[in-house]
Amino acid sequence: MHRRNSRRTALVLSTAALAAAPLLTACGNDAHPGAAAVVGDDRITVAQLESRVNEVRDAQRAAIPDDAQYSQAIAKSGGLTRSTLHTMVLDRVLHRAAADAGVSVTRRDVQSMRAGLEQQAGGREALEEGWLQQYSVAPARLDDSLRTEIEAQKLAKELGADMNAPEGQKLFWKSLTAASKKLDIDLNPRYGTWDVEKNKRADARTPWVRQVTDASAGSADQRA
Repeated sequence: MHRRNSRRTALVLSTAALAAAPLLTACGNDAHPGAAAVVGDDRITVAQLESRVNEVRDAQRAAIPDDAQYSQAIAKSGGLTRSTLHTMVLDRVLHRAAADAGVSVTRRDVQSMRAGLEQQAGGREALEEGWLQQYSVAPARLDDSLRTEIEAQKLAKELGADMNAPEGQKLFWKSLTAASKKLDIDLNPRYGTWDVEKNKRADARTPWVRQVTDASAGSADQRA
């Protein structure tokens, strides 16, 4: 219970902090027809994006058989396509930053984190349902999401970034900004642009942003 409470009360990077980092830029042209985004040599197609969105919708439908409740869930995640693309792009930026820092994640790392989270949540199904509701992560993508979470935690540790302090957060995001510049991200205008001043993508919710911060809080609790 103590660990669960520490997650609930831990400092979480706000969407404003997320938007303040100049990570992503969109060139506003159609140089890559059929692509939702191009991140370095990685091309995220519209079909791939739509497939990820459909995975979430199918999982929501399976978890919520009641039509009225399902409609409410859809309404709450009306910006799913754009937030999903945001996550897909930002995850790639994180991966590049981690690789540049010599950080890697093993299958055992993922299994260990998942086992701990399942115990806290009360089982596999409870964990999957929780992440589907909170972060719009389909059960089939949960391990991938956890891998990204661990990658973020390890990167913060490698950088010596205390994610509970503004200086640590700044250091962490600085590394992602550098990675983003190297990747030369090209976002399809159909899905908007990354406008730091207007915070147009401030509604994006990325699980690992919370997890890396919670993990730091947990370590602090254990030291106290």
